[in-house]
Amino acid sequence: MTEARDYSIDVFAPVDQLAAALIDIPSVSADERAIADAVETALRALPHLTVTRDADAMVARTETGAGERVVIAGHLDTVPIKDNVPGRFEGEGADAVLWGRGSVDMKAGVAVMLSLAAQLDAPARDITWVFYDHEEVEATKNGLGRLVRHHSDLFDANFAVLCEPTSAAIEGGCNGTLRAEITVPGKAAHSARAWKGINAIHRLAPLLTTLGSYEPATVNVDGLDYREGLNAVGVRGGIAGNVIPDAATVTVNYRFAPDKSLDEAKAHVVDVVNGAGLEEHTLVWTDESAACRPGLDAPLAQSFATAVSAAGGGAPRAKEGWTDVSRFGAMGIPAVNYGPGNPELAHADDERCPVSEIFACRAGLEAWLTA
Repeated sequence: MTEARDYSIDVFAPVDQLAAALIDIPSVSADERAIADAVETALRALPHLTVTRDADAMVARTETGAGERVVIAGHLDTVPIKDNVPGRFEGEGADAVLWGRGSVDMKAGVAVMLSLAAQLDAPARDITWVFYDHEEVEATKNGLGRLVRHHSDLFDANFAVLCEPTSAAIEGGCNGTLRAEITVPGKAAHSARAWKGINAIHRLAPLLTTLGSYEPATVNVDGLDYREGLNAVGVRGGIAGNVIPDAATVTVNYRFAPDKSLDEAKAHVVDVVNGAGLEEHTLVWTDESAACRPGLDAPLAQSFATAVSAAGGGAPRAKEGWTDVSRFGAMGIPAVNYGPGNPELAHADDERCPVSEIFACRAGLEAWLTA
């Protein structure tokens, strides 16, 4: 657990310094209290925000009466620390890089949010700032999901931006993900008399062959190309080195494009498994998260893309993977990912974020929220 001490943050400091201060507050999932306290203290000191806290998550809203409202969200937790806290800067000026756990995923993005939340007391559109816990663990503990369940009235919005790392480019929507366990039966026997049994691991062969030759689709949704994938990600079976296994299980993961609902994605997996020619099997779903359409045809999405482009960001692209934008999609809110840091460095021991991307994301969001 984080040592008992008071942390404080200066939300009016330069945004890169604010990001460094956030990195220096350990906040591994399930240990977010210290950073949540620091964020709450900073937000409650801003008279233009109405703040609601739920466990270690916060919602802070402007109430200007503007005709549009947007949600800007980010999570406070990180994966476990690996000798990369406190953070540090390398280089100077435009070439400076911020190193440390959470620099990419996603304290640089949270710093952008806090910096703008402090400054924008009269934005052109009302803003709901969301800072939440438990993102890096199982979905049942997710703080954003809990906030939506407990305070659904606070999430009435026209558009949402999740400040996940995207190298300062817009990544629209996200793929969905399914996991299933397919189990085939066998008959146990001593391996010295294998003909007396039925080897369940061998009986998985048709399904593994089917998965090995599966050709995933690339699906265009709202002008963005989403690459799918259907893969075996785990195999288990057998109880001893001299026993023919009487059961074997393969875990399958399907990453599907946002043109499909959960039911449609499940039906596809079932079709593939049934088409493999297994003699008999059972299928159990172990994880499911819906995809999210990018909604780039929405007027707010178009204006956001224009603002990001003016701030130096590239053209929008698809989010290859699942993020919490899916939760906004489930509420009928178009959502995109946009934040500093290379997502391929998220969770890496050498996690690091170019300072230039932190300032670029701040500039892009500020231009859009004030225009």
